[in-house]
Amino acid sequence: MITKCLFPVAGYGTRFLPATKAMPKEMMPIVNKPLIQYGVQEAMEAGMRQIAFVTGRRKRAIEDHFDRTYELEDQISGTTAEKNLEEIRALMKECTFSYTRQIQMQGLGDAIRTGETLIGDQPFGVILADDLCLGDGQPVLSQMVEIFTKYQCSIVAIEEVPQQETEKYGIISGKLLEDRLFIVDSMVEKPPVHEAPSNHAIIGRYILTPDIFDTLRNLPPGKNGEIQITDALNVQAKKKMVLGYQFKGIRFDCGRLEGFVAATNHFFNLMHASKPSQSVK
Repeated sequence: MITKCLFPVAGYGTRFLPATKAMPKEMMPIVNKPLIQYGVQEAMEAGMRQIAFVTGRRKRAIEDHFDRTYELEDQISGTTAEKNLEEIRALMKECTFSYTRQIQMQGLGDAIRTGETLIGDQPFGVILADDLCLGDGQPVLSQMVEIFTKYQCSIVAIEEVPQQETEKYGIISGKLLEDRLFIVDSMVEKPPVHEAPSNHAIIGRYILTPDIFDTLRNLPPGKNGEIQITDALNVQAKKKMVLGYQFKGIRFDCGRLEGFVAATNHFFNLMHASKPSQSVK
């Protein structure tokens, strides 16, 4: 059973300046709930109740969000506003939270490597909160846990993207193993359109085996001079199996303005649809 999930949250969120000048991008709300809370809820539903954050400077708001706020809670105690804290209180009751800092931004691979001290020698999930996923039938990470139970190897979530957008993503090349599941031959980080081996893009959900840390420690910088998780997974794929899973559901790229607005509209409509209609007198 996988019990830990790592959240790399040290990035600056420059696409959302000036909003992210003093506020972590992960705390930006989709309707009335911050992005990071959606991710933690998905991890918890997948059985991962030990939540590990790789943070950076200016990220204290994330720690505060998953903590008690005595003054606020005292003020709203017994009011209708208290109901809005039910979900976050449930997360805080069910999960434990730990934090470490990424001192210098050197890529996603470096952020995951930094999280080793919180993860230890066991398989673990990784969620990039920018990718807000709504699973079809069950959360995306829960779908991946079922696959891990069967194959016991690293897994990346993938989705098909337009060919002209492959340069925005890590792209896999692989052979179909079973429905929606590919054995990965190789991965390329943000290839030019004419060099992309497919249009199967890696999105922000991973299950990784602990030997990934040894690989990351010995990995030279890759594209843009950063430690790329795709390079580490390429090494794993040559030694043993790595799978790409085309998940069931939809993803909103909330690291970009268009995806953030689309997610807000979608979740607002879901919330509105779930409320009982009231007849007008």
